[in-house]
Amino acid sequence: MATPTVRLISECFIKPKFTSEGTKEPCYLAPWDLAMLSANYIQKGLLYSKPHGANADDPNFMATFLDRLKDSLALTLDHFYPLSGRLATKKEDSTTPPSYVVFVDSNNNSSPGAKFIHAAADMTVSDILSPIYVPPVVYSFFDHDKAINHDGHTLSLLSIQVTELVDGIFVGCSINHIMVDGTSFWHFFNSWSEVFMAQLQGKNNISLSRPPVLNRWFPDGYGPIINLPFTHHDQFISRFEAPLLKERIFHFSSESIAKLKARANAECNSNKISSFQALSALLWRSITRARSLPDEQETSCRLAINDRTRLDPPLSENYFGNSVQTVRGVTTAGELLEHDLGWAAWLLHQAVLGHTDNDVRGWLDSWFETHFIYQLGQFFDPNSIMMGSSPRFNKYGVEFGLGKGLALRSGYAHKLDGTVSCYPGREGGGSVDLEVCLPPNSMSALESNLEFMEAVSFSP
Repeated sequence: MATPTVRLISECFIKPKFTSEGTKEPCYLAPWDLAMLSANYIQKGLLYSKPHGANADDPNFMATFLDRLKDSLALTLDHFYPLSGRLATKKEDSTTPPSYVVFVDSNNNSSPGAKFIHAAADMTVSDILSPIYVPPVVYSFFDHDKAINHDGHTLSLLSIQVTELVDGIFVGCSINHIMVDGTSFWHFFNSWSEVFMAQLQGKNNISLSRPPVLNRWFPDGYGPIINLPFTHHDQFISRFEAPLLKERIFHFSSESIAKLKARANAECNSNKISSFQALSALLWRSITRARSLPDEQETSCRLAINDRTRLDPPLSENYFGNSVQTVRGVTTAGELLEHDLGWAAWLLHQAVLGHTDNDVRGWLDSWFETHFIYQLGQFFDPNSIMMGSSPRFNKYGVEFGLGKGLALRSGYAHKLDGTVSCYPGREGGGSVDLEVCLPPNSMSALESNLEFMEAVSFSP
């Protein structure tokens, strides 16, 4: 069967509706941001049903819908104007030491704006949701495929692709990871939907329920201008090609997760293990078993963690940018599988508990000494797993007048052996969908793991 293709229909650039004084000033970047220079864009999107009769009864439906998306995006960019800019590098070789500063130029006059694409594919919603494995065509629902963040010097920092299906619509959002972490990505996506819905209801003078805090935070004595110890981007940029992977969505009902949490707490004689720690421990043990690692092989489970609330005093939940790290539980494959679920969950609980203000500031101090840039090929360990994104983000709150999305999907970015993206289940209530990426042999072994598959639920 031929792989379906996505056809480009049109593309344009969207600028903020109104020019503010802030767009004239450079947006300087914090250590959390600059460390992402060689990582991928964040690519997430939602699949919706096309409204009944949209094709036959209202032939202008898509044109009207696209115009509303563009207009509401321009208004939303008034609040998130750095996303309409481009990265810029200012180099001074004649100074001692030489100067190399990467920042965001959001000048409305020099930047073309955020990118907006209309595309189409001769596919149905069922073609996307029915296969056991996520079909590769989904990657084509996103712009900036395989781009790294440094490419934002020439590529848009934000790109929206609306792909029209026979009976559905997919809205894919790609944002440069220098600009946002997961918290800020969904803050923007939800705000855009909020503006769209307000316009649809005929409201004027629209204000956001959560205005972003755009000024980057720096520890005392540092910033806002950070001089990187480089003379050329080849010194810190690398491109990583993922191996052949299978990608599958596993659903866990709220009841199943409650059982895992109760089991993990009982096995370690505690009441402190969270639902997510118990679920992560299950994935860690199950994938390690599927890989048939030697007993002495070190393995870890990384958890993405939000630093906003870890700092003292904390940053605003509306802080827009990156404020994220990872914590991890570490052991050997033999120890992990010899002990029970609760033991593994307790390792993760301790890692989360130990991530304090001192830990965050220690990481920042270390970064200012080394100015390290994450390299995907080195950061991800094929003997470990990485639990990314979060089921706490309000992902199904993004509706654009189409009703609740049918499913969440992601692009090529950060798909490596053992990466797991965590989404809220569509039915809510604490249910979770896990997007798991593994080589074919490891995926088959995981699917044959009775302990794991007994915890997996049928999607409603």
